[in-house]
Amino acid sequence: MTAPVGRSVRDVVREVVGDVASDELPLVDGLFQFDDGTVVRRLRGRGRRREPLGFGWGEIAILVTPVVWLTVDQAARRFSDVIAEGVVQRIMAGLRGVLRRRPAPVVVPPLTREQLGQVREQVLQAATERGLSERRAKEIADAVVARLVLAEAGDPPQQPDNPAGGSTPGQD
Repeated sequence: MTAPVGRSVRDVVREVVGDVASDELPLVDGLFQFDDGTVVRRLRGRGRRREPLGFGWGEIAILVTPVVWLTVDQAARRFSDVIAEGVVQRIMAGLRGVLRRRPAPVVVPPLTREQLGQVREQVLQAATERGLSERRAKEIADAVVARLVLAEAGDPPQQPDNPAGGSTPGQD
């Protein structure tokens, strides 16, 4: 099986957060211990028993990480479905369930200019809904789009995921 074309959501998130909110990198690195589906559920707050990340929801509402991760993940899943790989992905997901393997990271496919514009608008909306200033929302949205464009141009990830799906400790 060939590797998917594009950049993993977690690579994009780590790079963007490193650019615009480097103080949140420990949170991103901590989230790397989970598969992408679990991270998205925790950041959305679905299925949480108490506090999903060890601190209150009020603190997470002002963080950049949830804005970036949730919007890039949503775009990757939506635009990947458009490419019609959904059937193969569902079969692979079923096999992973039978074999009890960790799901492959979600990958952002190459995006059109229009799709990049949609991602930018989603980031702006999510950031302002979470209480970030308009200036900060634009900064984050521009960083996400820039990272996605660089990914399409073949810019290699600055810090690749290790085989277990997490970041390599000690690299910053």
